[in-house]
Amino acid sequence: MRRFALIAALLCGTALDAQAQVFRWANDGDVNSMDPYTRQETFLLAFGSNFYEPLVRRDREMRPEPALAERWEQPSPTVWRFHLRRGVKFTDGTPFTADDVVFSAQRSRAPGSNIQSVLATVKDIRKIDDHTVDFETHVPNPILIQEITNWGIFSRAWAEKHNSTRPADLTSREENFATRNAMGTGPFRLVLREPDRRTVIERNPDWWDTPTHNIQRAELNIIANDATRVAALLSGEVDFVYTVPPQDVDRINRTPGVRIIQGPELRTIFLGMDQMRPQLLKSDVQGKNPFQDVRVRRAMLLAIDVNTIQRTVMRGQSRPSNLIYGPGVNGFREEDDKRPPLDLAEARKLLVEAGYPNGFGVTLDCPNDRYVNDEAICTAVVAMLARINIRVTLAAQTRARFFAEVNAPRYNTSFYLLGWTPTTSDAHNAFFSLAGSRDGSRGVFNNGGYSNPRLDTLIAAMAVETDPAKRQQIITDASRLLQEDVGYIPLHQQQIVWAARQGVEVVQTADNYIQLRHVRMPAR
Repeated sequence: MRRFALIAALLCGTALDAQAQVFRWANDGDVNSMDPYTRQETFLLAFGSNFYEPLVRRDREMRPEPALAERWEQPSPTVWRFHLRRGVKFTDGTPFTADDVVFSAQRSRAPGSNIQSVLATVKDIRKIDDHTVDFETHVPNPILIQEITNWGIFSRAWAEKHNSTRPADLTSREENFATRNAMGTGPFRLVLREPDRRTVIERNPDWWDTPTHNIQRAELNIIANDATRVAALLSGEVDFVYTVPPQDVDRINRTPGVRIIQGPELRTIFLGMDQMRPQLLKSDVQGKNPFQDVRVRRAMLLAIDVNTIQRTVMRGQSRPSNLIYGPGVNGFREEDDKRPPLDLAEARKLLVEAGYPNGFGVTLDCPNDRYVNDEAICTAVVAMLARINIRVTLAAQTRARFFAEVNAPRYNTSFYLLGWTPTTSDAHNAFFSLAGSRDGSRGVFNNGGYSNPRLDTLIAAMAVETDPAKRQQIITDASRLLQEDVGYIPLHQQQIVWAARQGVEVVQTADNYIQLRHVRMPAR
């Protein structure tokens, strides 16, 4: 009954000021949880940032700036001291203190968490007093500040009250109170949650910061169909579209009253392969794993035409790559990003040498509502690999089911498409999360189990090296080693393409975060 009363209040506007600004926006897929610890995925983390704030956030130019921590210093090379902002309250009125920071660190490492890597270098977090916290790292970490900019702080009291002291495990479709509810210190608060349909948030009148946005309420609408989503923008039913189909960019650009907002994204789209199991879960090869042979992996690399994918699938809105990180990420150098040309004859030769003259069959796990044209990319890959007699069965599904499969504790996949944005804007994050040997915190998203001790040594070295030139050489050496191993098959960096009605102001950053605290609406 309470839910229907709330909906009625929202519809009639009784809870809103007469001049209230409503921001109506749409996406093709939903946020799978209101708990930002459950999945290290851009859209989920970005939406969660409306409620849960970090100690250090990023400004409009993606530079770190104070948030829940007013300032910080380093008393020693392995200790960072954070001085917390005073007078901050969670939206239930509970004061924000050091206890919440310590609790949030424990919660981020608890079973069900998908963000263990955020604090991977942190040995201990100690409360000094109610407004001071020390982070002690295992070794000097020059990029700790960049690593915690997406780590939102939870209320210990709220989590304990609602039996949500650990995140629900989304890979097993587990839920707890924090899955469908939220309560942080941020600029907005959650008022209505209808999974896969609509989520409504409203302005937090007691936010500690000075608002730059002018919206009272924001309504996220899930419109899976591309044509319907674009039509909603053109008709004025929504003000903003987060995921714009490449095929509709020109049409939107030609339509009066709407505009395209486009720029490069830090995300790299790539293919991963199970290199851990002695026999693949989803293949017709018995008794062995073809992906454990670098010749097979290299054959696949040589058979996939990324330029055709850029031209026909992405409509030019991508940058082909042979790295797991791209331009805009610290450590990227154009000269390191060299991809061998398409060579089907050499690919077939390598398969024969590896003992697969007739190829083999395997299933490709792919999302159909997560990345730009993700299913179409996978469909193109299926056709390209067929030319060297690798018979690929495409299993495309919604992001919720896809991530539950490929990110499951046992990584229930043999071959998969994934995207990664380094949350630190540094190459170390991509190497550490995707290519480091799994150890519980390193390699959490190394779903294929790739492992090379030499690379692990380089990853550890780039985490502590403070000399820029020496650190760059370490990153370059790591990139070349991963390319030689064909640990992954990178495809491209996609473009961020948003669309908005004229007069709607949004800030687009290369991490593809839509920050509602920066949105301004025109007078209606």
